[in-house]
Amino acid sequence: MSDTSKNPAYGGQAVIEGVMFAGKNVNVTAVRRKSTNAIEFYELPRKSNKVLTGLKKIPLLRGLVAIIESSAKGAQHLNFSAEIFAEEEALESGEDIEQAKEAANSGWSLSMILGVAVVGVLSFLFGKFVFTLVPPAIEQLLFARAFESQFGHNLLEGVIKMILLLAYIYFISLTPIIKRLFQYHGAEHKVISAYEAGDELTVHNVQKHSRLHYRCGSSFIVFTVIVGVFIYSLVTYDNIWDRLIQRIILLPVVIGVSFEVLKLTNLMRDIPVLRYLGYPGLWLQKLTTKEPLDDQVEVSIASFKRMLELEKVGVVK
Repeated sequence: MSDTSKNPAYGGQAVIEGVMFAGKNVNVTAVRRKSTNAIEFYELPRKSNKVLTGLKKIPLLRGLVAIIESSAKGAQHLNFSAEIFAEEEALESGEDIEQAKEAANSGWSLSMILGVAVVGVLSFLFGKFVFTLVPPAIEQLLFARAFESQFGHNLLEGVIKMILLLAYIYFISLTPIIKRLFQYHGAEHKVISAYEAGDELTVHNVQKHSRLHYRCGSSFIVFTVIVGVFIYSLVTYDNIWDRLIQRIILLPVVIGVSFEVLKLTNLMRDIPVLRYLGYPGLWLQKLTTKEPLDDQVEVSIASFKRMLELEKVGVVK
């Protein structure tokens, strides 16, 4: 069993052809260039903000703050990886590199980023907003008279959300770039698990660990669906417009509670029986992660080691 009490709870996210890891003082992304096989780093210091630091200590509020903060930081790292990817594609096809970089910062890269967001939190709020409004509208339209109790309608709404989520992940995973991104997502989890277990970070050691992890953002998304069913059942509505407005108003509450549930399941992951509370999130990760190749694990290790190195000195050189 891993002893997470001995090490900081580091996190990260997959980016295009690489991995980002977040430390206390710095976030580091490592991306492999296809043309040279070299690993390139992007290092972004984390500036302390007393207000945000204070808010992150308050239960229920800290989840929303963490999501917003991660979204802002993640966007910069995804843009970096998108630029590198565009440069490599331009070199391979003989296109102008500067034009390719401009395209990487335009709508083309945005659509790609939206596609990969399910493994991170960059467009989580946007995606959660859509998944919050569309399912109740569908449920109300098709099953308005299916149940007398509103809990039954809320439960069916949750089922519809889950079906839409699984379908979305499945179809985007059919594209080669997303499949590789999911492999890097698995590599990220394996490195964190190996570190938490106290193993030396070699490709061989890291590959022995599971690609699933209790603190993953994919688990967080699942918990927002489950928690939402119960929170939405605490209020009543008279029509579809009341229902949709309530969903919007209660969204921060659902996010806050779900974040606490995620933290709780992580604390209980080594406790018999209680560890199963985190399984719904792990099941979803079977879709959002893939077994990584050795060279992808190598990139993930490089990113993590570079982050640890910068954490020790406390500054980005």
